[in-house]
Amino acid sequence: MAALARWCIRHRLAAVLLWLLAFGGVAVGAAATGTAYTNHYDVPGTETGRAAELLQRGFPGHGGDSDTLVWHTATGSVRASGVEQTMTRTLDRIEDLPGIASVTNPYAGDHGAQISRDGRTAYATITFDEQSENISKGEAQAVVDTAQAAESDELRVELGGSAIALTEARSGHLAEAVGVVVAAVVLFLAFGSLAASLLPIATALIGVGTAYAGIALLGHAMTVADFAPMLGLLIGLGVGIDYALFIVTRHRRSLKRGVPVTEAAVGAVATTGRAVVFAGATVCIALLGMLILRLGFLNGVAIAACLTVLLTVAASVTLLPALLSFIGPRALSRRERRRLAENGPEPELPGGFAARWSAFVERHPKKLGVLAMAVMAVLALPTLSLHLGTADQGNGPKSATTRQAYDLIADGFGPGVNGPLTLVTRVGGAEDRLALDHLDSTLAATRGVASVSPVTYNSGGDMALLTVVPDSAPQSRDTSELVDRLRTEVLPRAEQGTTLDLAVGGRTAAYDDFASVIVGKLPLFVGVVISLGCVLLLFAFRSIGIPLKAAVMNVAAVASAFGVVVAIFQWGWGSELLGLGRAGPIEPFLPVIMVSVLFGLSMDYQVFLVSRMYEEWRETGDNRRAVRVGLAETGRVINSAAVIMISVFLAFVLSGDRVIAMFGIALAAAVALDAFVLRTLLVPALMHLLGGANWWLPSWLERRLPHISIEPPEHRATMPRKTAHEDALMDALVKEQQQDVRDIPG
Repeated sequence: MAALARWCIRHRLAAVLLWLLAFGGVAVGAAATGTAYTNHYDVPGTETGRAAELLQRGFPGHGGDSDTLVWHTATGSVRASGVEQTMTRTLDRIEDLPGIASVTNPYAGDHGAQISRDGRTAYATITFDEQSENISKGEAQAVVDTAQAAESDELRVELGGSAIALTEARSGHLAEAVGVVVAAVVLFLAFGSLAASLLPIATALIGVGTAYAGIALLGHAMTVADFAPMLGLLIGLGVGIDYALFIVTRHRRSLKRGVPVTEAAVGAVATTGRAVVFAGATVCIALLGMLILRLGFLNGVAIAACLTVLLTVAASVTLLPALLSFIGPRALSRRERRRLAENGPEPELPGGFAARWSAFVERHPKKLGVLAMAVMAVLALPTLSLHLGTADQGNGPKSATTRQAYDLIADGFGPGVNGPLTLVTRVGGAEDRLALDHLDSTLAATRGVASVSPVTYNSGGDMALLTVVPDSAPQSRDTSELVDRLRTEVLPRAEQGTTLDLAVGGRTAAYDDFASVIVGKLPLFVGVVISLGCVLLLFAFRSIGIPLKAAVMNVAAVASAFGVVVAIFQWGWGSELLGLGRAGPIEPFLPVIMVSVLFGLSMDYQVFLVSRMYEEWRETGDNRRAVRVGLAETGRVINSAAVIMISVFLAFVLSGDRVIAMFGIALAAAVALDAFVLRTLLVPALMHLLGGANWWLPSWLERRLPHISIEPPEHRATMPRKTAHEDALMDALVKEQQQDVRDIPG
């Protein structure tokens, strides 16, 4: 690491230009090729996957994205001649637009069921030639503009569907801009130097920007979810700024001790930079743990997020030292440079609130430990009611046309019309046709079914299709129970004595299948991620207790963060106020992705906190001093890093995307709890209570473990050591702090 840092500093202009060239080249490539993201979460081998395959083979006209145009009259009827003429002309114009396969007109043919009983609402189904990921925003916008041109004071027109949702996607990067601005303010307050505060921002932006363009290229090589780029930005900005912050903090500390600029930058990369690489490796390992689930959709998310973390780490240990050498002593504020020039190097001892808090935790470890556990347990309680399912457009903001269309259909035709189930099967002989002819009446009598369409055969007569409309909303537990009832009770009885093999498809069925696959593999996934993280910490800190505590703390952070997500998104506590729509289920893929990301981020703070404690323990053999000094010296920078991460993550609530907002709030909650409850309260309290047992490792295991040093001993030997005067000052400061905390209640 030291040699790498020296090369980057010696060739600082080349290092900066190489990064800019990489960023520009990848960005140009991404712009030239375009994007190829997907929002289809197909799981091979599931019943919905089989239904989709049969539907595509037997009814190719159903393969495109189906959207809905809804119109409603506050007075009168949609059957009025003026309304009928207006909407018929509008539907004809839409059918003539590029990319439109068909439009079902409720005024023509046998589509009269698409007019509500009260005559106030009607809807038409617009089928595109392609699925939504292959539809351009311009094509969808043309449909919206044509439809809304028919609106008047008496006639209200709304549209819903995946393609229409493309027109509501917020353009620009407001969320990222807000997060970066807040991070810059926090950094300036922490450093007091404009140059030093801008370097972590610049480093993170270059690394994340390169990764963002790289993810666009990755989408052409493998399946990448449409939210993967935003998730990469979310994670990359948070960890990228934080990693650079840790290195700059170490660099500034060396400058204050009189170390030349070059040696200070080299030392920061060789010490804290190694911790950054180690922390980044834990994040990547946690992310790549998703690969064991063997789901193509999640593989793309894992590799995209991992690519972002790798590039931010690389930028932190190569681009950042080059930039630090450019600004030289200006990494310190003017007051710090003036004090250094007048008084010479001075010992930088932990003081202020961080030092007082460290002494307070040392004095009351039991009470504070119980308090921290109680806070985490209370916040984790909502997780027990976690409901995985599809959050549809009925969960969108009230102002969205997709939400308005959803509500109009639900009010006029029943909630199930927004998410019908599709039954499809191959058809053999006369027995199969006879059974299908009687199936619609059987289904209509089934509990939870609102209506059933007559059976439809394809042109070859070897495939049959029925549409079942539930009497509950797509995201309702009742709809999921109906899917299960059809699959396990109703359809098996109807298939007896025939060759029929009916497959149940549709949005709710697809998400239920996806959720069941993920839940079934989740224990293995969590076990692998925890085990790999524990092994890394075991190698680094040569202790049994440190990895075990880290595993427990990570589980606690994940559970409590999910509790916050459930309360906001599933229970609806403040979701409308935040512009996130009404309450609904949690996306099925969220647990897997969040466990990966949260385990990785939680491990970051564990590494930075415990590595300082471990360093002090190796030097003194005094556990109480190691914990106290480690917390006092890292508390401020960890808290600053946490505030930056929380600000960046919460800013993504402004994206307007429900899934990204879920990630942002979950990550912000996890980081807040991890930094302010676990790492600065529960972890040091437990380490004080366990004493020397924190660092116990069986001798037989000690001999067999490979040595992985986060901060190499050979480099520590070259760094300025604490003098006897500094140690005396530290001891006096500790006594003063311990005396001060005696007056704190508790």
